[in-house]
Amino acid sequence: MSFNRSVKIAPSILSADFANFGAEIDAVEAQGADWIHVDVMDGHFVPNLSFGATTCAAIRPHIKTVMDVHLMISPVDAYIDGFAAAGADFITAHVEAGPHIHRTLQAIRGAGAKAGVALNPGTPASAVKDLLDICDLVCVMTVNPGFGGQKFIPLHSKISELRTMIGDRPVHIEIDGGVTPDTAKGCVDAGADVLVAGSAVFKGGSVSNPAPYGENIRAIRASLA
Repeated sequence: MSFNRSVKIAPSILSADFANFGAEIDAVEAQGADWIHVDVMDGHFVPNLSFGATTCAAIRPHIKTVMDVHLMISPVDAYIDGFAAAGADFITAHVEAGPHIHRTLQAIRGAGAKAGVALNPGTPASAVKDLLDICDLVCVMTVNPGFGGQKFIPLHSKISELRTMIGDRPVHIEIDGGVTPDTAKGCVDAGADVLVAGSAVFKGGSVSNPAPYGENIRAIRASLA
């Protein structure tokens, strides 16, 4: 997987039809998705419960692009091997999820996946300053994690600060939360290159009527011009 800073749209399957994950992934990739974002929530680190590594393994054969697994769980380390075995290309852990995030990122890379580190809205960019040489992605949460469909929190100065800190390192900046055609451009202008979008991509469409997925993805791309 070669690194590039072109803007990638990563639909979150948290907004898809849970009874049709495979078909939903097939449909949204056919409609122009660049990555597939998988939100894993434990009901402990965040106030919601989603799914685990077995679900990731089940949907992996349908993902032809990139499987981007976002672990909103604590603790993390005991589950890394399971998600890596399930086929995750990226595994992202929260800097707030435990006391040893450096070790967690090393373990993710050691398991064969690319390592991401996520920042809650209240956590400053400086929290990852000493991690940039051992990670492949920084995820900036622009909502408080745990639920889809929340209102975007404008954190453009944090994104810009991260972009400066990253410099020429091959590290993606991902935005997760409230990404729409109205909010995407500000994030990209500040330095982001991966946009996670859930309801903004899946709204109005279905497996039997996937055309709106493509329209929604194209609307986000068009907003960046």
